[in-house]
Amino acid sequence: MRSVIFANGVLNHSGNALKLLNPRDLVIAADGGAGHCLAMGIKPGVAIGDFDSLSPDHLNRLKEIGTEIIRHPVRKDFTDLELALKLAVDRGADEILILGALGRRWDMTIANIFMLAAPILVQTQVRIVDDFQEIILLCKMKPHSIHGRAGDTLSLVPLSEDVQGITLGGLEYPLQDDILKFGATRGISNVLVNDTATIYFKQGQLLCILTRTNRK
Repeated sequence: MRSVIFANGVLNHSGNALKLLNPRDLVIAADGGAGHCLAMGIKPGVAIGDFDSLSPDHLNRLKEIGTEIIRHPVRKDFTDLELALKLAVDRGADEILILGALGRRWDMTIANIFMLAAPILVQTQVRIVDDFQEIILLCKMKPHSIHGRAGDTLSLVPLSEDVQGITLGGLEYPLQDDILKFGATRGISNVLVNDTATIYFKQGQLLCILTRTNRK
């Protein structure tokens, strides 16, 4: 089952979000993310959070349309997005898309990206998506195929001290059983030479950012 989570970051209401949804998705609004849903005419199945970022009118509207409301106290140890991710996993999601996870607050943006490494998500495919970018945490000892178009930019950012035994294919700058080091920029701004790039590595944690270009 797939869940789509709307967070309270920057989201283009006239962008591609609606195209990503299908009727079987469990749509979860993380607090102010419900405002994005309502602005785009999307009914979230669940809204969760302390609702300090959602107006009373929006909250009343959610109740009117039958959205399940799960309220948490303002003084809590988790962000609203983390609560939404836990809820999605608890309800059986094996794939999660997160929209609106990036924005003006760098602390929240960085925390949202690093949340992809949370232990509760180890068995779940999670992607942060906006109009032009897709962010994924890749697993070691597993072949990965990243689908885009020739000319798209693919960047790899180590989240551990060393990412060892990395092999890249389908890219302008391939690697063979090589190393990417934490804090170095060697993996930034590679380019797809066809519609699929392949990534495999033996040790470490690796963040993959696909930036879609050449789109009309």
